[in-house]
Amino acid sequence: MIKFSRTWWGKRFIEVLEDFSDAARLGRGRSYARNGKILNYEVKDGKITANVRGSINPYFGVYKEPKYKVSIEIKQISSVQWSKIIKQMATKASVVTKLLLHEVPDNIEDCFAKSLPLLPSSSKDFKTTCSCPDYENPCKHIAGVYYLVASQLDEDPFLLFELRGLSRTQLQQELAKSTLGKVLSSAMGTTDVEDEIADSYYTKPKTVAIPKFIDIKDFWGSGEVKLPEVVTTTVPAILIKKAGDYPAFWKRDNSFIEVMEDFYKRVRDKGFK
Repeated sequence: MIKFSRTWWGKRFIEVLEDFSDAARLGRGRSYARNGKILNYEVKDGKITANVRGSINPYFGVYKEPKYKVSIEIKQISSVQWSKIIKQMATKASVVTKLLLHEVPDNIEDCFAKSLPLLPSSSKDFKTTCSCPDYENPCKHIAGVYYLVASQLDEDPFLLFELRGLSRTQLQQELAKSTLGKVLSSAMGTTDVEDEIADSYYTKPKTVAIPKFIDIKDFWGSGEVKLPEVVTTTVPAILIKKAGDYPAFWKRDNSFIEVMEDFYKRVRDKGFK
């Protein structure tokens, strides 16, 4: 069975739907999302539109597969409220860092405490329509698009903000203007290194001049050995973190960043033992 959501925000989105939707219709909606019934899907200006294939039903005189238009709107947060929320975000280093690295921090909802929540919380937050003859809302076509949205939230968490009225570009531009954002942006700009083509897979030996006289005491002596300084970056593993928890190539249910952190920890521990 396809797992429609792997992230906490996607799961929360589905939990809200299950609270106010008919279980049977949600089940049929999941089937629609799995079986390619949703022909196309678009998010523009905070509104989701989709074309969904219906079912042939001779009992009701439907002999040709119908196509229905579905639209879903989520209650918008005003520009005034967004300004206050962004100011609150800019005071939290963890929030600014993760959002600029295309991640959604676990404590993001703390910044929305005095306004509308980031995630919908009830049926009142949704405005939906479908051109099908089913009088119930949500119908199975709307439910199918709901589940598709939940899966898309895993791939692009910034869809959460867009559905609430703020685009990814606007959010990151505003955060980058903050004191914390400027520091992180400068660090991100200096870590990208272009790939270089190597002449050989092996290190080429270099000729080193040997001194005419070698003092045995100096050679084996206890003179001070100067090790090269280790320069650490402002944000550890920034290149990996840029991809986010679930980059496009990552098909597993657990976080890509968590897997890499565990991998590097085991390599580091083994290397020093």
